[in-house]
Amino acid sequence: MPGPAFQSVFALLRPAALIAGLLTAGAAGADQAIEDLVTTDRLDNGMEVVIIEDHRAPVVVHMLWYRAGSADERPGVSGVAHFLEHLLFQGTRTMAPGELSRVVAENGGTDNAFTSYDQTAYYQRVAADRLGLMMQMEADRMVNLQLGEEEIRTEREVIIEERNMRTENDPGALMREQARAAQYLNHRYGVPIIGWRHEMVGLDLDAALDYYQTYYAPNNAVLIVAGDVQPDAVLALAREHYGPLPPNPDLKPRMRPQEPPQTAARRMVFEDARVSQPYLTRSYLAPERDPGAQEKAAALVLLAEILGGGQTSVLNEKLQFDQKIAVYAGASYGDTSLDDTTFSLVLVPAEGVSLEVAEDAMDAALAEFMATGVDPAQLARIKRQIEASRIYARDNVERLANRYGRALTSGLTLEDIHAWPGVLAAVTEDDILAVAQEVFDDKASVTSWLIRPQEVTQ
Repeated sequence: MPGPAFQSVFALLRPAALIAGLLTAGAAGADQAIEDLVTTDRLDNGMEVVIIEDHRAPVVVHMLWYRAGSADERPGVSGVAHFLEHLLFQGTRTMAPGELSRVVAENGGTDNAFTSYDQTAYYQRVAADRLGLMMQMEADRMVNLQLGEEEIRTEREVIIEERNMRTENDPGALMREQARAAQYLNHRYGVPIIGWRHEMVGLDLDAALDYYQTYYAPNNAVLIVAGDVQPDAVLALAREHYGPLPPNPDLKPRMRPQEPPQTAARRMVFEDARVSQPYLTRSYLAPERDPGAQEKAAALVLLAEILGGGQTSVLNEKLQFDQKIAVYAGASYGDTSLDDTTFSLVLVPAEGVSLEVAEDAMDAALAEFMATGVDPAQLARIKRQIEASRIYARDNVERLANRYGRALTSGLTLEDIHAWPGVLAAVTEDDILAVAQEVFDDKASVTSWLIRPQEVTQ
């Protein structure tokens, strides 16, 4: 499961001179090169296939993505999407429990899976000549999962223990969970991916099979294969192993409850005796990255970098180095989301600085930024860093596959993915200020303080 996005998602990965040299070669040429290495097709049963060639090493990443995540769960069974992810490592009609992972390991590979709000993905990284075996096993568990009460009981205990470790034992995670529930008044994004504990303890075979039989079908899946492969050979294997699987003719379009107008700022103080470092967060409801209309999302990505993307960002320079108010400031934006997402700020005060003082200083720094505008030199530098990071990411086929899979299961298209670098490059200072003015709406915000109980002074 994904963790809190407190750190910038973009970083300067190489010395500036090397980055400048790479960018001088031309981002457009790099984009065209990656597009030329991407082949797409659709099987007769509706499965989308994306193949990304990279012949530098004899390995392949095989990823199967489902257009279903925790936000697609029915009310009352929160956590069932993640629960089913665990259950898929149980047996099928032809595989014993744990056999898939054992076979992957015996063939020198690695495998894993993850559940998010909008998607669930299963993946293996193996030698390229083992691709057909991976497809055979993954296709098998798409339709032939065998579950009984013992598997349900065992895995339910596992996910409850996972919640204990990752959420119940972490005051910050508990606070963020409550803040997200306050941010989303009606949408399922306000429900934790792992589930509410009181509903997790009741997850049963019927709930798991209902989700499985609804969403685990080839016409709800995207197959991503990246690495040392030939497209024709991959498509032949996909038709052999996935092609015979029946689609779900009753699959409905993804319809979630949407947010009503948010008309009141929300504030929360979360007290826990285990808190070692008090801090504050603020999130704003923000537009997602939409197919064919990615401009606002691109501006928000850049805004997050400008405000909290490193030591030279606006909030860190002002609050950490100039005023000595904070030891860390950050900003993040969830740019791959099917529905309305969030733009978030986090501030960790320096020793002896109260959260009230820190919050006032953060608000003053934001107001000053809105008044003075974007530094053109800073924006140009951030764009170069983002472009360099994107170019270097091509050296990792797993990251490439993840980039395509996450976007395609969040409602975006291949055209959107390939256009994204150009959309980012075209963002202006005025675009960033305009989207900041739109998103920084107190009525759509949740401000949260994480403190020790004895620190309550109001």
